Formats: sequence, structure tokens, C-alpha cells
Amino acid sequence: MTELQTSAALDFGTLWAEALPWSAYAQPAMKHWGLWDGVYQRATIPEWAARAAEPLLPLKLLVLAEDWCGDAANTVPVLARFAETVPGIELRILERDKYPAVMDRFLTDGTRSIPIAIGLDADFRVLGHWGPRPAELQAWVMAHKDTMTKDQRYPEIRRWYARDRGETTLRELLDALQRA
Repeated sequence: MTELQTSAALDFGTLWAEALPWSAYAQPAMKHWGLWDGVYQRATIPEWAARAAEPLLPLKLLVLAEDWCGDAANTVPVLARFAETVPGIELRILERDKYPAVMDRFLTDGTRSIPIAIGLDADFRVLGHWGPRPAELQAWVMAHKDTMTKDQRYPEIRRWYARDRGETTLRELLDALQRA
């Protein structure tokens, strides 16, 4: 079954209309505003990413996220900057916990892991999706989940994201959408 067929029951046009643009979602009232805003302020989009997006335009990125999620805080601001930088890309955010049917359509290994970025074409058809974190980082997390506590892992995860500067997220997202 294709991504389009498995997503048929969800009305992505309505979901898009309900979703928040970055400017409405990312607000100082967020509990983790400092991290979200810091990543956003430092995000720069490589020229290769803008060129790679061209065949997908116009593109809508519908992202499932929550303020408390460290992976979302490290990737969604980069995706927001990407949408602002590349004409023809729009980004909107759905809060995961308010949209369980959407989350359940895009489970990761049977879990509600976020963020999930869903690429939609101009007619709100699903092109593909990415998430919840870059494959290399996920492999590291899985390799260390039984030997390190979450509090020990998180600083390493944050350092990985800081070194990567969103490049792997952009590359994997674009690859997922271009394969569709």
C-alpha cells in the first residue's frame, strides 16, 4: 500500500487549515522557548537543500510536534527556517497530543515519536514523511539506551544536533520526499 493510500482517511486539507504557522506556534510562552528560538536563530539553509527542494515545489510541510520534545526543538526550527528561505515551501505545525489519529498514522516502530514532518503536494496529497530524528543519531541513541540514562544521553544528543546544524534532517527529509 502506498503512503497516499494509507493516508486517504485523513483530510490533510482540513488538518493544514487547523495547523499553526511557525510564527503562531513558536512563542515566548513555550516552556522550552529558549531552545526552540536559539536553534531557529542559528539555523541557516545550505544552498544544496534549496536546490534539492525545487522538484518538489510547491511543498507543504505539516509537522507533528510538542514543546517538550527535544528532538522537535532541534529540528522543527530548522524546518521553519527552510520554509522561510525557499520560496514555494510552507510549514505548519500540529500539536501531537491534539491529533492522535494523525500521529497514529505515522508511528515509528509502533510508538508516537515526534517530530514527524509530512510532505504534502499542492492538493494535500502525502508525498512522504520523515522523523523523528536523523538515522545516525537514532542508531547512537538505540546503541546507548541501555548503558546511559536519559539525562546522560540528552547532552550528547544536543551536541550532535549542534554540530550537524540541521543538515542531516534536511537531507533525510528531502530524500524521503523525492523517493515518493
